[in-house]
Amino acid sequence: MANLPYAKNLIFYVFAGSRGGDNRIRIVDSLQNSPKNTNQLATELGLNYRAIQHHIEVLEKNNLISKVGDKYGANYFPSVFLESNIETYNEITKKSRKDKA
Repeated sequence: MANLPYAKNLIFYVFAGSRGGDNRIRIVDSLQNSPKNTNQLATELGLNYRAIQHHIEVLEKNNLISKVGDKYGANYFPSVFLESNIETYNEITKKSRKDKA
């Protein structure tokens, strides 16, 4: 599953090639530290709950995060797909993180 040919293009598009990529990077970075639910992410990142829901939907649809649980209690984690392509993620997001520092 690691290093699928489309992985780099997908990761680039979701995090660097589309609006909201910076917030999706912040979400994934937070989830790498510990699993969280939507409300916890909104509070920690200072973003609107609905905005977090939107980014979570994008990340889930593209198999970049996984969900455990249902409804409000659902916790999110980086997916196995993302973890197996973490070098690509780090390479693509490094510039964005550097620009924000």
